[in-house]
Amino acid sequence: MSRPHRIALVAALLAAAAPAWALYKVIGPDGSVTYTDRPPAAPNARITSIGRNGESTPLGDASLPLELRQASARFPVQLYTASDCAPCDAARTLLQQRGVPYRERRVGGDDDTLALERLTGARTVPALTIGQQVLRGLSPADWNSYLDAAGYPRESKLPRSWQPPAPTRPAASP
Repeated sequence: MSRPHRIALVAALLAAAAPAWALYKVIGPDGSVTYTDRPPAAPNARITSIGRNGESTPLGDASLPLELRQASARFPVQLYTASDCAPCDAARTLLQQRGVPYRERRVGGDDDTLALERLTGARTVPALTIGQQVLRGLSPADWNSYLDAAGYPRESKLPRSWQPPAPTRPAASP
């Protein structure tokens, strides 16, 4: 076998083995720790995806279906809103109807407004971040397009019992 053929064969084998590089650390409700190469479906466990370099990424709420856990781990969604804001209410409704798990950051004072400007480049709400992508102003077509690209399902797969966490302030965000 010639050298180029051997290189192509090794590259193909490495590409085929790439999915096996996914590792997960599962901490059960009793504190037991399990490492696995298969996405776990444990309902009451803390799940962490372990990358190739040993870095870990929390996969979020274990009660979410795997498809949502993976999308929200890679591209977490944060909605920036204000009180008494009709477009913010519409933005919340869009995310809830689509079944996107999100965290809400409610702007309430000068510190929050400055934090919002640092994060999004503007002082307007609603604003949405999907991973590192910032979307300002409510544009359902744009928002849905970016959510599609991030891997969020078109139809809600959220459990009926899922509720978004209580809103926090942007100034308190890490």
